[in-house]
Amino acid sequence: MNLKLILILALSVLAVLFIAQNVAIVEISFLIWQTSMSSALLIFFTLITGILLGWFLHAYLQHRQAKPAA
Repeated sequence: MNLKLILILALSVLAVLFIAQNVAIVEISFLIWQTSMSSALLIFFTLITGILLGWFLHAYLQHRQAKPAA
């Protein structure tokens, strides 16, 4: 088997175990906005938000460095 495939399968199993163990409902409040969701879903959305912000910031900084100075 390919090492990459084994790593993907292992991480997938760990993710499923994490989700299965973190199904407790938590309440989130921000200013006047309130919602309830599972803690695993909240962590997933936080992770995706962080990845997207990091990706956009990295692209923006590369764009600024690539611009010729006027």
